[in-house]
Amino acid sequence: MTDQLVHRKLSVIVPAYHQSKTIVKDVRRIEKVLSQIRYSYEIIVVVDGYGDGTYRAAKQMKSLNVKVMVYMKNQGKGHAVRLGMGKATGDYVAFIDSGMEIDPNGISMILEHMEWYNADVIVGSKRHPASIVNYPRDRRILSFGYQMIVRLLFHLSVRDTQAGIKIFRRKVLEKILPRLLVKKYAFDLELLAVAKRQGFRRIYEAPIKLKYNFSDMIHSSTIHAIFNISLDTMAIFYRLYILHYYDDNGGWKKL
Repeated sequence: MTDQLVHRKLSVIVPAYHQSKTIVKDVRRIEKVLSQIRYSYEIIVVVDGYGDGTYRAAKQMKSLNVKVMVYMKNQGKGHAVRLGMGKATGDYVAFIDSGMEIDPNGISMILEHMEWYNADVIVGSKRHPASIVNYPRDRRILSFGYQMIVRLLFHLSVRDTQAGIKIFRRKVLEKILPRLLVKKYAFDLELLAVAKRQGFRRIYEAPIKLKYNFSDMIHSSTIHAIFNISLDTMAIFYRLYILHYYDDNGGWKKL
């Protein structure tokens, strides 16, 4: 069993947008964490739109373990993550937000949880009892309300679908990636809801350490994000339970 574990590979997707000043430091922090695990690894940085300097900065990294991808027009974090997952070669495929609000040491934690539980998916969760979270009160309330709606509509057992760190077995992604549509706001939820729909029910939580960037708290953008994530969520519900789009005989095969 140990020999099999040693020869496994981990892919980590890092979506990046407007991160020209920090992307090199962020990826080096992630690589430092991965250099201490017992797997081989790759880091795939996916720059969500060319022209803001992030791609030029990321290309300065000269590590054999780091690949950098870019496309011309900004299309959303979900699109970036899915593109990176499609290019990943690992037995396990994780993603973590750039910007380092989430401590990259959490990658080791979700990987350990994947093994402990023999899981299909491990979700980094702000609400895990062991999580250390510096998160403003109004955001806690909004997040709690959204997750109650998600549990009611989708019957997912996890208490936090939106934290920007998750890990999947490769077989899960091979099954669900071709079916996905959401590019921006609720792509995390779509990943989990479709995985469960396809029979991957071993979905568990792991603790994270999160320090929220208070400078990102702009009232108008928060209202805009709430509105759009609500639209995406209802669209996922409609496709899942009314159209049965994500099923094996669903409309996704027609695309």
